[in-house]
Amino acid sequence: MTLTQWLRTSGAVLALGLGLPLAAHAAAPLAKTQAPGYYRMMLGDFEVTALSDGTVNLPVDKLLKNPPAKTTKALARSYQKTPVETSFNSYLINTGDKLVLVDTGTAGLFGPTLGNMLANLKASGYTPEQVDEIYITHMHPDHVGGLMAGDKMAFPNAIVRADKADADFWLSQANMDKAPADGKGFFQGAMASLNPYVAAGKFKPFESDTELTPGVKAKATHGHTKGHNVYVVESKGQKLVLWGDLMHVAAVQFPDPSVTIQFDTDTKAAAMQRKKAYADAAKQGYWVAGAHLAFPGIGHLRAEGAGYVWIPANYTSMR
Repeated sequence: MTLTQWLRTSGAVLALGLGLPLAAHAAAPLAKTQAPGYYRMMLGDFEVTALSDGTVNLPVDKLLKNPPAKTTKALARSYQKTPVETSFNSYLINTGDKLVLVDTGTAGLFGPTLGNMLANLKASGYTPEQVDEIYITHMHPDHVGGLMAGDKMAFPNAIVRADKADADFWLSQANMDKAPADGKGFFQGAMASLNPYVAAGKFKPFESDTELTPGVKAKATHGHTKGHNVYVVESKGQKLVLWGDLMHVAAVQFPDPSVTIQFDTDTKAAAMQRKKAYADAAKQGYWVAGAHLAFPGIGHLRAEGAGYVWIPANYTSMR
């Protein structure tokens, strides 16, 4: 040891012994960022990638058609309070023959904490040009906004599919003209997002309950909107049902499936579809995924009393 090294070491030991402060490095700044928002799992031979569009705080005590006190109590049981930070999720399915995106997030339609789906698709290892088909559960802006990147189609090679009943309703100028002022934005968002694909001959509506590509079927669950659909994905005996907006607030609507939300076009039909979907998922034990379940929004449902318990997917890093 050199004299200089000895002096440095001895000085440090002496300072510690006397309780004197040592020179410290500046504290590291807060990163304030999350990891890239994608989660991947295999479903038989299919690869499923959950894509986060981000989160936003929702005043669910005001949006749910439920006594606010009951909503607050239900949220508290899940260690939540209103406003609830709510996930917005899309799902990418690689069948081996086609790359299919289910819902597209918000793009710039819902503010700065959302609109991340496209970046997360790229972070997951894919490009928008690789997407062959896009299946829309329904045409609310937070599900179709990501079809556009500014004034250009975000997915230039994709065919967009959605239920004809939803297209007929949301893409109608006459319906928008009749809508109340606070409802016109839903029509405007749908038109701005879909009409460029319509003009390019890339929008192909379907009638409900049909196979869109081998292993992926549309199933009508009309109620939340005129043409809301879920998508049933099956490969090698494994099944995943992509629920879209069949439900919104897990802490409230799993224990009590009868609770509806203001965004539902037909609350009675929406509640009926949710109850049927819950019962079937719990009985059959297949995977389900929701657009507004906490990311990645994939899991199973178990019946418990008059309600249900959500069991999130166990994290996997294995293929």
